[in-house]
Amino acid sequence: MSLPLEGRTIALAETRQLEELARLLEVEGATTLRCPLVSILDAPDPSPVLVWLRDLCADRLDYIVIMTGEALRRLLHFADMDGRRDAVIAALARTKIVARGPKPGQALKEIGLAPARVAAVPTTEGVIASLRNEPLTGLVVGVTLYGEPNPALEHFLVSVGACVRTVMPYIYAPASDDDRVVDLIANLERGAIDVLLLTSSSQVDRLYEAAKQRGVEETLQKGLSRTRIAAVGPILAERLRREGAKVDICPEQGFVMKNLVQHIKRALAE
Repeated sequence: MSLPLEGRTIALAETRQLEELARLLEVEGATTLRCPLVSILDAPDPSPVLVWLRDLCADRLDYIVIMTGEALRRLLHFADMDGRRDAVIAALARTKIVARGPKPGQALKEIGLAPARVAAVPTTEGVIASLRNEPLTGLVVGVTLYGEPNPALEHFLVSVGACVRTVMPYIYAPASDDDRVVDLIANLERGAIDVLLLTSSSQVDRLYEAAKQRGVEETLQKGLSRTRIAAVGPILAERLRREGAKVDICPEQGFVMKNLVQHIKRALAE
C-alpha cells in the first residue's frame, strides 16, 4: 500500500523547524528538498535588549506586547546571559501581556505564564483591536519587534497617549546563498517540485530578493504559477497574493506544521 505523499517532492523554505517538518512529510512518503531561506539570529548588539530587560525587571513597563514566540524565547536567552532569567519571568508575571496570536501564548505557557489578552487575528491590526479598549494613557508599553520596526502599532500607541519601548531581540539573515535559491527557482520552473511550503513573510522576501538580484524574476513567476504553494496561514497567503502568486493550500486556523501537512495530504489526494 502506497503512502499518501509517495512520489511527491516538497520544497521546504523553513529554517528553525526544518528537520521536524521534513520528518512529518517524509513519514507520509514525500521526498523533501531542503532550501532554508532565512536564518534567525540574535540581535548583534545585546546592549539595547539588556537595557529593555532591566527596565522590565524594575517594573518600568506597564504592558508588554509579544508579537512572536521566538521573540520571548530570545529575550529569555538574553536574560540567561545577564543572569536575570528568574527575575525576568517574575517581572513578566507582574505585567499585563498581550499576545499576537497562539504562538506567543505557547511560548508563555512554556514558562508557566499566560497572556492577559490574545489577539483574535494574529496580525498587527489584531493586536491594535485587542488594545483599543485598554486604559493606556500615560502608561509605558513594551513591544517586541521582529526584523523591522512596526510603525502602525507604534503610531496607535502614541495616539492613545502611551509611551512606547520597543525591543528587537532577533534579526533575519539569508540562510542559503543566491546560487541555492536560484537552483530552487529553476526546479520550480521546470516542474520538478509538487509543493513549495512557506512559513513566513521573510521567506517570501528572500525568494523575491534573490530572484531580482540574479535577474530571474520571470522564471520565478513561471515556477510559482506551475507549482502548488502551501502557506502556513492566511496572513502569509495574503502576502504571497500581493506579489501576484497564487496560494493553493492554506489552513484557516491551527497554524502549526502538523495541520499544514494534513492540508497538503488532502490537496494532493484531490
